[in-house]
Order: sequence, then structure tokens, then C-alpha cells
Amino acid sequence: MSNTISAWCCSVCGYIHRGAEPPEACPVCGAPRELFEPYVDKAPAAPPPAPVAARAVEVVVIGAGIAGLAAVESLRAAAPAAAITLVSAEPELPYYRLNLTRYVAGEIAEQDLPIHPAGWYEERNVRLLLGAEAAAIDLEDHRVALRSGEQLPFEKLLLATGAQPFVPPFPGADRAGVTTLRTVADARALVAACHAGARYICIGGGLLGLETAGGLARRGADVTLLEGSGWLLPRQLNQRAGEILDAYVAGTGIKLRTNAVTCEIVGDPRVRGVRLEDGAILEADLVVIATGIRSNSDLARRAGLEVNQGVVVNNLLETSHPHVLAAGDVAEHHGLVYGIWGPAQYQGSIAGMNMAGGAVEFGGVPRSNTLKVLGLDLFSIGQVNAADASFQVLDQEAETSYFRFVFRENLLVGAVLLGDTRLTAAVKSAVESRRDFAPLLAKYPTAPQVVKALVDQ
Repeated sequence: MSNTISAWCCSVCGYIHRGAEPPEACPVCGAPRELFEPYVDKAPAAPPPAPVAARAVEVVVIGAGIAGLAAVESLRAAAPAAAITLVSAEPELPYYRLNLTRYVAGEIAEQDLPIHPAGWYEERNVRLLLGAEAAAIDLEDHRVALRSGEQLPFEKLLLATGAQPFVPPFPGADRAGVTTLRTVADARALVAACHAGARYICIGGGLLGLETAGGLARRGADVTLLEGSGWLLPRQLNQRAGEILDAYVAGTGIKLRTNAVTCEIVGDPRVRGVRLEDGAILEADLVVIATGIRSNSDLARRAGLEVNQGVVVNNLLETSHPHVLAAGDVAEHHGLVYGIWGPAQYQGSIAGMNMAGGAVEFGGVPRSNTLKVLGLDLFSIGQVNAADASFQVLDQEAETSYFRFVFRENLLVGAVLLGDTRLTAAVKSAVESRRDFAPLLAKYPTAPQVVKALVDQ
């Protein structure tokens, strides 16, 4: 089998590893090699290779996150003579952003964050500009102006400017001691400020809020996690799965409050606490806001490109200007901004090949979430709640696991695997292939029997 597999996907974080064998451990989340699965017959890890560019195309990539870096990697493979400039607003080498919470938790050191060493860019003749901010794009003259005054000419331009944290407009959000976690500098500041007994409040019970709260708690901080909905990860989990996760998180020592809507961050001038909608005031020495992201689309908007939630792209990842592409958290494809690692890496790979002269299409990827939340394995896909009586739901709960399967017209349209994610590949395959479960549901109408059938298939 290893002779036919060219890519592997980490079932925990979605990292794509190219090679005949999986790595010993995921460089992003640390998952062992047995949690990698072949990346075959799904959205391919690498699209069919574009023909090698016949001439030295001049390319500028703005943004050195995973989308920008994946584009540079695939572009260099397809066009050995291309002149590539990679512009990064951050002063650090391009790094695994997903590992910032592991750094906060003390699981890895800061020197473990970079994806490639500095020599990697030199060896591949990639001009890497660190701490360089793009100020404007001149589409008529095909130039990018940097804040430094330097002008970068381009034949092809990729916007991979990513996203920034969304901070709700409640009063006091600009007080000293209120922060977000998006960059190495943010993580470094959190680590420096964290000490045993420090009172932290994390606003937002999504994945980032959960992992940030866990990392700070591991360093001895007194952490309270606030979620405005009735349970954690409400977009990925049904209520019962959310309740199980809530109990697990509370058992780690984190103080969890659900239905906790923040209305003000109080202090004078430094943060002293958070006022909730019910009038309660929770004391805090530092507040971390993790309430989602917004695409960094201002540069594209000012250049005159079509922008909605993100920079609008077609299946070739071209923007409204044919010589400008977009990928990753800044790109909006068919009305969707993915905002997660896997699709960003995949889009970047396609964009790189297309800038080299290819015509590879991005057809979208399945909406699924494979997470490791504070040591608890979790997978969700599709529609996890029944909208009406046309849905059939099978639940199975055991001491250490919870499964939910949602069917409609005998098709598996959604699932949750909590605590035991060994069925991830089988469930993904069933949803994506639109497998007909009519014979199975007629023969085995209970969740345990469906689970066993999926395992045995």
C-alpha cells in the first residue's frame, strides 16, 4: 500500500504530510503516526502537477502562513526558475500557528515553532522578507508597495494575508491586560505574564479558547472559560455531546461558565474583571478574547478587488483580477471562508501550481472537524442535529465515549465521535460517498449495531 500512497492526513488536526509513509509524529499537534490515514479518494493532498513553467515567472506572495508557504512549495516544484518573493508581516520565520497553544501550555519551546529553518528558503532561492508589511497593491502597474517604500513588481500575485482575531465591541475591550492569541508575540506575552495563581478569563468556548484555557491552567493559572451558548463548541456538537465535553473540561480544573454573555470588561485603566449580562462581575488579572476571526481583506478591498466576507475567488482561486489569486483564511470560495489549517494548505498548493501556469480547480473540501481538546479526542461532520422528523438519530453513550449518527433518507448526513475517534475514516467516507444505509438501518436499527457495522466494513 505504501507504494501507492503519496500523502497522509493527521486525523487530529488535518495536517497533510507528503510521502510514502506517515511521519513518526504530527509536527503540528504531536499525534502519533498511527493517527495518520491515507489521503486518498478525498480532496487530494496535492492536485495533479502543473506543467513546469517554461520561463521565469515573477511571483509575489503576501502572507507567510500555511497558505502562503504551501503556495511557495508547490510553485517552486512546478517552476524551478520562478522568481519568488514571500512577504511576511511578522519578524519570525513562518511557523505552525496551530502550535501556539502547545507553546503556551509548555509542551514545546519557541524554537520548535518554525516550519522550515532559514536555510530552506535560501536553498530554494526564495526571497523571504520578514517584518515587511504590504501597504498597497497597484493592479494597473502590477506592483506591491511595502511600508518601507520598496516596490515589488509581479506577474502573478497571491494574497495569503490570513485573518485577525475578532474582538466584539463591548466596552473595555481596549484596556491594558486584554489580549488575543494569534501570533508568536501574543503567545510570548501570555507565557511571560502567566504565573501560579494569576486569574485569567478566556472569553469564547471554541477550539482556540479551550486550548488557550488549558495551556494557561497547565502553567498554574486560575482560569475561567466563558461560553455564551449553552454548551462548548455549539457549532460542532449537539447538546448531549457538548454536556459531556463541558463536564470533562470542568474536571481539568478550568472554571467553566456557559450561557455567560460578556457585556463589559471593567477596570481603570487596567483590566480588573468581566461583567456578564446577568450582572455578575468576575475578577481577572488578564483577559484573553477568542471569539473568532475576520479575514484580512482590507488590502484587497483598497486595491479594488471583489470582497465579501473574504476576497472572492473562483475555482482556480483567481480573484476578480486574473493575475491575482487568494488562498487561506482571506479567501472566500462559493460564499465560504474556511478559517482552518487543512483547507488553507490545500488552497495554497493549488494556487502555487496555477501561478506556474496550471489550471487546477479547488472544488471545496468536506466540512468536518477533527480535534483534540485538552486530551479528549473529538470528531464531528455535517449536520449533527435533526432539523425535523425526516431525520433519524442514533446515539450511543458509554463510560468513555459518545457516538451520534444522523441520517436523512437513509444517507449519513452528520456524526459526532467523542472520546473514541477510530471510526473517523469510515464515517468520512460514508458521508462523502453518500452511502445508502437503507439495508443496514433496516437490519440494525440501533446505534451499537450501526457502529459495529461501520467498524466491520
